[in-house]
Amino acid sequence: MKMRKLGPMLIATVLTTAGLVAVTPAAALAAPTDCTISFNASPRSVQSYCASGTGEHRIHIVVRHFLPEVGRIPAAGEWAPVGGISITGYPPHTIESVWIETRG
Repeated sequence: MKMRKLGPMLIATVLTTAGLVAVTPAAALAAPTDCTISFNASPRSVQSYCASGTGEHRIHIVVRHFLPEVGRIPAAGEWAPVGGISITGYPPHTIESVWIETRG
């Protein structure tokens, strides 16, 4: 008997909660933009800089070790706010890819 009474109440609670979520306006966020990547020779590092938007960014790099059995070596910088710099060092191997990750 108690299970039958709980069912309609649970459905009403879920629908009410869903309605509140549906009418809550989302915050206006603009992911970082105007981002650039820079390489430094000494010390060997790569960095990202984003000039506008909001949120954070970080630099990623993947290098391939000269010994095939070692494989790829990934590295990432710390999250930095717009206007800040994310930087990471990397070993002297072949660069396979570099990119900037952003979050709102």
